[in-house]
Amino acid sequence: MVITKIALPRRTFIRGVGATLALPLLDAMVPVMSAQSRTAKGAPRFAAIYCGNGANMNDWTPSTEGAGFTFSPILKPLEAFRDRTLVFTGLDNFPATDQGDSGGQHPRAAPAFMSCVHPKQTEGADVKAGTTIDQLIAQQICRDSKLTSLEVTVDRNDVVGACDHGYACAYMNSMSWKSPTMPLPSETNPRFVFERLFGSGDSAEARAARSREDRSILDGLAEEIANLRRKLGRRDAVKLTEYLDAVRDVEQRIARNESSNFDFGIPERPVGVPDTFREYAELMFDLLVLAFQADITRVSSFMMARENVNRSYAEIGLPEAHHAMSHHGNNPEKMAAYSKLNTYHVETLAYFLKKLQAIPDGDGTLLDHSVVLYGSGMSDGNTHNNYNVPVVVVGGRDQQLKGNRHLMYPKGTPLANLSLSLMEKFGVNVEKFGDSTGKLALLSGV
Repeated sequence: MVITKIALPRRTFIRGVGATLALPLLDAMVPVMSAQSRTAKGAPRFAAIYCGNGANMNDWTPSTEGAGFTFSPILKPLEAFRDRTLVFTGLDNFPATDQGDSGGQHPRAAPAFMSCVHPKQTEGADVKAGTTIDQLIAQQICRDSKLTSLEVTVDRNDVVGACDHGYACAYMNSMSWKSPTMPLPSETNPRFVFERLFGSGDSAEARAARSREDRSILDGLAEEIANLRRKLGRRDAVKLTEYLDAVRDVEQRIARNESSNFDFGIPERPVGVPDTFREYAELMFDLLVLAFQADITRVSSFMMARENVNRSYAEIGLPEAHHAMSHHGNNPEKMAAYSKLNTYHVETLAYFLKKLQAIPDGDGTLLDHSVVLYGSGMSDGNTHNNYNVPVVVVGGRDQQLKGNRHLMYPKGTPLANLSLSLMEKFGVNVEKFGDSTGKLALLSGV
């Protein structure tokens, strides 16, 4: 039995001037009487991470099937999470294919991957796709959360109008759709995400001064934090300290990246972002982890690489733009370079998984209580192929997903069958999702 000095409700906040800080799951949040017979169970979480332009499927697809499979070169960074990893081969993103449209494989890929619905071809405001898997899960598990969901990206998404072959930019910019006609914008600025999570009522000038003076949003909560700390048991005090350290670390990194803006005048909100993709993506992942840890939201989506994106990766010796690299023309040297980029993205995903695994949550870790979906709406970006798309699921202990397996499915199996099955694990029971033909077999074992 864990002895604590006080009993706290799960939805506990520390409130100060301009800030509201949600707390992580503490022992004090477990009712004392029930603590004798059970341990607190962490809330379920779901994260969808999208990487556009497909992959080098030769280096993505494992060479062996079933349990104990051999990790492919691109997926090698996930081997540390072998027991939690499911790799899928044979799932088709058919709704993203050309169905009487003229081109448009890129703008259709992400919305179709997430909604399993063929997006409407339009350059206007009358966009239409489908409610996405993350939003249906959020409706079920985020009813009492501060935020229903959190959407982020590291790629520019402020272009509007027509983007590609008669498709509105909204299709390229948004992977999450709250309804068939409501794409959700993804936030690109880490400071905006931070303030959305923890709040800030001060002015742009005060925020700039706080960054220059190395002040923290936690400073305004010092008295409340000290009062709470005195009431907590020893283990909860340690948990609280670790959580506050993580909040402060993220805030300091944001401030460092914003500091270069001061010579050019203070904008309405700071706009600085890290210089390299890895730093940028890891900072966004740290924010998602904080949101999960504090139970601010239980559902997130991260467009880690947008379709048709022109980002280059000089930091790893790849100066060519991402989209251009995907059109490798089956040249062995160019395909090897593309594999290197694909692996770089998976390494960054592994960073997120490692952070989730390191944070205690109830009777396990955040990763134990999470399902992380990672993939692309294309397989071969060179030919814009939407069949047999790259998909991985990691985590899912509480959802009874059995990892350490490479599952291969018959030709023509819809990706929607996986989405339907994952939603069921979160209590979302629908008969059909997009072009689904039934639930996907073997997720919980043979």
